[in-house]
Amino acid sequence: MARLRHHRFTTVNEVDEEITPLLERLNHKPFQKLPGSRASTFAVLDAPALQPLPVQRYEIAHFKSAKVHIDYHIEVNGHRYSVPHALIGQELEARITACVVEILHRGQRVASHARSDQRGGFTTLAEHMPAAHRAHREWTPQRLIHWGESIGPATGVTVTRLIEEHKHPEHGYRACLGLLSLAKRYGKLRLEAACVLALQIGTCKYRHVRDILVNNRDQIAHSPATEWISPDHPHVRGPAYYQ
Repeated sequence: MARLRHHRFTTVNEVDEEITPLLERLNHKPFQKLPGSRASTFAVLDAPALQPLPVQRYEIAHFKSAKVHIDYHIEVNGHRYSVPHALIGQELEARITACVVEILHRGQRVASHARSDQRGGFTTLAEHMPAAHRAHREWTPQRLIHWGESIGPATGVTVTRLIEEHKHPEHGYRACLGLLSLAKRYGKLRLEAACVLALQIGTCKYRHVRDILVNNRDQIAHSPATEWISPDHPHVRGPAYYQ
């Protein structure tokens, strides 16, 4: 460094340009008491033992512990990534790079996803789903809403709101199918009447509609099912949104 003490540099590249020839001279300078030089010793001893560089470039990674939610996803920076459903409730470790989110269980990788910056979004692999959820993938919001509307307008609105309750529509399919299946047990007219009553009291939950039917509250209500009209509301997308 003494050779450069009178130089003034403004960039790292300028320093490199000055240091490179000095290093060459130093490495080829003969040893005082040993044969050869630094360069010749490196060529004989070190160079033959060198390994090729990794195929993949090294990436800086951050790690985060995360618990698997009941929907078999973990949350990383506001986005949810799926893991095998058998790991629900387990504490996992996420390895986060600029492009990839790897999820580890006891040091073993159990899932890998392309990183997403969409807050509130979901990245889900079909193989991570329980069998029942995989079967739901053949359903679409339009198909479920159309089925509900075939029973009655209130049932169609209830199905629509069940789907809208979930950030990821597919996660509402199970509740929708459960609701629609009530028509097999109680009949379409009673299900429509129960949905009318549920909407009047401000709910669309499957269990609330089921409880209305179990307790025969739909048969006590005075409002006929055919009179239900869905009110306009700026925060309700409605069936047309899914067309």
